[in-house]
This record gives sequence, structure tokens and C-alpha cells, in this order.
Amino acid sequence: MKTSPNKRLDPRRLSQRIAATVAAAPVRDIHTHLYDPAFGKLLLWGIDDLLTYHYLVAEAFRQLDLPYENFWELEKSQQAELVWRSLFLGRAPISEAARGVITTLNRLGLDARQGDLPSIRRWFKDWKPADYVDHCLNLANVQSVCMTNSPFDADERKIWETGFHRHPRFESGLRLDPLLLSWKSSFREIQSSGYKVKSTLTKETILELRRFLRDWTTRINPNYAMVSLPPSFCYPTDSITSQLLEKVVLPHCSEFGLPFAMMVGVRRAVNPELGLAGDGLGLSNLRGLENLCQQYPDQKFLVTLLARENQHELCVLARKFRNLHLFGCWWFTNIPSIIQEMTTMRLELLGFSFTAQHSDARVVDQLIYKWDHSREVITNVLQQSYCRLASSGWEPSDDELKRDVGLLLGGSFGDFCRIHPAKQIIETRHR
Repeated sequence: MKTSPNKRLDPRRLSQRIAATVAAAPVRDIHTHLYDPAFGKLLLWGIDDLLTYHYLVAEAFRQLDLPYENFWELEKSQQAELVWRSLFLGRAPISEAARGVITTLNRLGLDARQGDLPSIRRWFKDWKPADYVDHCLNLANVQSVCMTNSPFDADERKIWETGFHRHPRFESGLRLDPLLLSWKSSFREIQSSGYKVKSTLTKETILELRRFLRDWTTRINPNYAMVSLPPSFCYPTDSITSQLLEKVVLPHCSEFGLPFAMMVGVRRAVNPELGLAGDGLGLSNLRGLENLCQQYPDQKFLVTLLARENQHELCVLARKFRNLHLFGCWWFTNIPSIIQEMTTMRLELLGFSFTAQHSDARVVDQLIYKWDHSREVITNVLQQSYCRLASSGWEPSDDELKRDVGLLLGGSFGDFCRIHPAKQIIETRHR
């Protein structure tokens, strides 16, 4: 059999094609802390929310000679002034979080080098929130974002129960942290909402908890149920968390075909005086995740871990269990050096069967810089990987590049979530 000789590889041309493909690809941002504009004050946007983001607050306190309590007593605008002076006027904004503000302002057409915070504030005042949300989504080339929605948040719950016209680009995620991690208080809250639950997991309590989750799933139509877990998480145990997973949450996910998202490794309130900025991380034991994947082969698990040292073991685990989907570089791993390392490793071990990134944005404006910065790193990784592949005899076409990049930026997540095994069996039997 005759084969045609390989054409000469042009690495520069291939790298340009890859960069253009990544830049043009729309993103499905599968995990954020943003809110639909209809949520009013819960939606964070604008320069003061950008500057008081907890990443920057923690960093600013390394420079501020100010008691923590004095800072928290200030108005948000005053807090923003302190962060601005500490991190942007007193030194170069070189950290990832500070550079992110510069990237965002630059893409919005604002000159941070002038150091004129009042004029920047005036620029934002001309926007209506809904219009500004669309502007940021378009600048970031994000087609949709998934919120983090908790039925245990009183302000948020009121809006869901009243009803509102949903923004077409905002999807939902059902957050269950209070249920799984704060049972002593959450069961009373569920009780006060009209569900007949008790402190012990009686048969009636389990049925009522399932009814509670069923009602909220019907109300918000989430992409998945989710929880953030400490590094000490283990399964199975005799803990209430383990029992609630086994008897309530996982059966509910199975009933509705919902993936269960686990964000593991956060140590809450390492420094409580920093508020939201005071959380830390720890090395997780992945045996509990392995047990879940093995015990529930038809349940789909979405997982991201906080500790860098856990990432290799997690990748290997994903090779063993097809019901495990890795997503994003979360929180303290969301810096270019670690994104580069994690994305390269995942490509080498998993191909395109993972989601490269999620923004985890809390402020709408952050979509701009988080996706600009992530696209830059993802482009670098793909250029190296595809050039190696091409030197081995497989240079990708433009259509193949578009397909593969689309998988990394949300398509693989969609494929993973699309068909629930139990539903697929039912549908097949009815044909």
C-alpha cells in the first residue's frame, strides 16, 4: 500500500490557526457565582465590586496597617479605595487577581494608568445592569453561565418563590452545602418551610427531604446538584453527610438525571477575621471519591479539587471511571502557571474528555479577564500539544480544531451530562 509523504509542518502557521480557533470559540461557563440580572442587589458588577473581590482583599491586607474590623466597618467604596491605593498605586498590579482588574478595565476601554478611580466609577454609572451583563458576556465571548443557587439563602429563595423572567444565558446549579454540611441548622430551616423533617433520618424525614429537593429542582431546573467539601471528606462513613448522600441526595440525582458536582479541598475560615477571604485549602484523600464512583456507576460526578498536589491522582482516577468528569482550575489553582500544568496533564491523560476551565466569577466583569487569561494559557497548551501531534504525522484540520476546542470549553461537559443512563434505558424500551 502506497502512502503519500507527509507535507512539511509549519509550526508557526499551525500555532496561528490554534490561537484564532481558541479566540473565536464561544464558552459555556459551567460554574460561576453570578446572578441573573433579575436578582437585583445579589448581582455584583462594577469597579467597587471588582476591587473588593475577596482575592484582592486578602492580598491588600498584606500591605494595610489597619485592624480587620476597621476595614469591614467601611463603606464598600471606601474599602475599594484602600485596595486601589495598596495594590494599584503603591506597586505594580502583577498578581493574577490584580492584573485581572487591569485586563478588564483595558477591554472596557478604560485607562487604569491614570489612577483616576472617581472617573472610572462615573463610567460605570451610565450602564443599566442588564445591558452591562450582556456587554460583558459578549466581550468575553461567553454564550452561557451557570449560577450557584441555594434554597437556603433567604434573599435568593424569595426571588425564586416569587418568580421572574429568566435571562436566556443564565443557567442554574442547585447548591446543597447547608444540607450536607450543616444539618443541625438546615433541617430546622427546611422544617420552617413546611416540610415534616426531624433531626434524625427517619423514613418520613428522608421522604420529606426528597420532596424538598424535588420541589427545588422543579423550580430552578438546575444543570447539576453541587457541594463544596473539606479535604477531610470521606465516603462511606457513619456521618450525617454520608447518610444524606446515600439516602437523599444521590437517589434524588438519579431520579432527575442530575450530575452531582463536588468541589473538594476547601478549609473554611482559616483566618475568620478576613471574612470570605479567610478560607484556605488542604490535601484531600480521594478514596471517598473513588468509592462513590465505584458504588454508583450510573451516577455522573463532576469534580474539581483545590490542592495542586491532588491533580495527578484525580486525573488517573478519571481514567478509571467514565462517570467522573473533571472541570476547571478552581480558586487557588486558577493562576496561569497551575492552569498550564493542569491542562497539559489532563490533555495527556484524558484527551478532550474534560472541561478545561470555569470562571468561578463572583463579579460579572470578571468574566472578561478570567476568560481572556484562560484562553491565553489554553492556547499555549494546545499549541505545544498539537505541534507534537503534527510532528508525529497528524496535523489537525480547521474543523478538527474547532471541534476539539469546543469540547474543552463546554462541549465535553454537555456530552457528559446529556443522557442519563436510567433514562436512556427507559427511552430505548419505549421505542
